[in-house]
Amino acid sequence: MASVLNTVPSLRLSNFNNTNRVRTRQVFTPSPVSFTRRRLTIRATETDANEVTPEAPDKAPAAAGSSFNQLLGIKGAAQETNIWKIRLQLTKPVTWPPLVWGVVCGAAASGNFHWNVEDVAKAIVCMMMSGPFLTGYTQTLNDWYDREIDAINEPYRPIPSGAISENEVITQIWLLLLGGLGLAGLLDVWAGHDFPIVFYLALGGSLLSYIYSAPPLKLKQNGWIGNFALGASYISLPWWAGQALFGTLTPDIIVLTTLYSIAGLGIAIVNDFKSIEGDRELGLQSLPVAFGEETAKWICVGAIDITQISVAGYLLGAGKPYYALALLALIIPQVIFQFQYFLKDPVKYDVKYQASAQPFLVLGLLVTALATSH
Repeated sequence: MASVLNTVPSLRLSNFNNTNRVRTRQVFTPSPVSFTRRRLTIRATETDANEVTPEAPDKAPAAAGSSFNQLLGIKGAAQETNIWKIRLQLTKPVTWPPLVWGVVCGAAASGNFHWNVEDVAKAIVCMMMSGPFLTGYTQTLNDWYDREIDAINEPYRPIPSGAISENEVITQIWLLLLGGLGLAGLLDVWAGHDFPIVFYLALGGSLLSYIYSAPPLKLKQNGWIGNFALGASYISLPWWAGQALFGTLTPDIIVLTTLYSIAGLGIAIVNDFKSIEGDRELGLQSLPVAFGEETAKWICVGAIDITQISVAGYLLGAGKPYYALALLALIIPQVIFQFQYFLKDPVKYDVKYQASAQPFLVLGLLVTALATSH
């Protein structure tokens, strides 16, 4: 992994040649190494007169950016010079809650969680492993391998803007990974597991994160495989960790949560719309690029809604009608917000849609978890 992460300190975008020809290979080449500055910078060079370059959306000038957005790691962030705030921004704390919630659902589904000091402490450590450490590792790693595309889509982000050095980024990746795996091993010892299942779940999730972002596999290049892998990482893996910590991970739960990961695929597609220009420029086949924005919107909402309706049908067939009805009731506001925001303009309203609709989806996860525990 270290050999893959090791790269030259300074990269520059190369000039585009023959603009009338469509190319799918990467257009970035390393420039000569500078020994006087250890900050990674990526700048666009001048292009030919007839070339149309993609305009980076939502550039965030320092004066107009939000410090709160910067700490959460989302669009509209203020430019920051404090290295610890930049490190936090790279881990994208806004992405931690789904993983934390997944641990809660797994603990609830185990039927063996008790409100005592020890079980609460175990759950908190498991949440730290899943959220700040391993999700932080995943997000930092993804930003590292996305530095070229971010130079097109979001050039103000910490890595392409040069706000943090390459050595600092690589160190952060390793510390978060090793810290997360260490907590996973601790949880196995704490739970008295003969087989270190939590550690292997963490190791498998970390490997999935790596092949999602890094070449040569780089699963995110394929809209279907990459988004499903992302959905499984956000829904299935933390659920499995929480359930394995307090109980037994059963085949029916593995199937059910894998099915729920299709809804996670839909959620992941929401984030692809803001990167269409950069994805198209680098030949990445995200679903909005492959199918067009209009079709991709309906694939997205279909994956989210049909999956939840299918899970409600499963609960009804399993003799849990009240849980099935509760889940169906939570789907209704999601559909309303899809028509109100997402289907109108997935780029303009992506944050508003996710803030409005996703709380109902995650509550549905808990309803499903409680249903399987009884």
